[in-house]
Amino acid sequence: MTKRFIKVTEDFVCEKCGKHVEGDGYTNHCPECLWSKHVDNNPGDRACGCQGLMLPSLESVKGDKYTLKHACQTCGHTKLNKASENDSKKAIIDLSHSD
Repeated sequence: MTKRFIKVTEDFVCEKCGKHVEGDGYTNHCPECLWSKHVDNNPGDRACGCQGLMLPSLESVKGDKYTLKHACQTCGHTKLNKASENDSKKAIIDLSHSD
C-alpha cells in the first residue's frame, strides 16, 4: 500500500498547551509548544485510533531548517516532521537544550 498525503485543513486546540491553532492543510503540530497528536496512519488520513500525545524533540538542524521528531506517549510510534516558519523559535531553542 502506497502512503498518500491527504491535505486536511482543520483548526484544533492543542491538548498539551491549550493554544487554538489555525490549520493550513499541512499543520501537524502545535506551533506554540511543538507537541503533536497521533491521529494518522498515513499523513492526513485521520485513521489512527491511538490518539496519544506526541512529545517533540529536535532531530536535526541544517542551516535554518529544523526537523522535529515526535514520539507518541501512548504507543511509542515516532514520526519526523519539518518545523514550520510559524513555529515558536523559543520552543525550538528550548528543545535544542533539552536532554
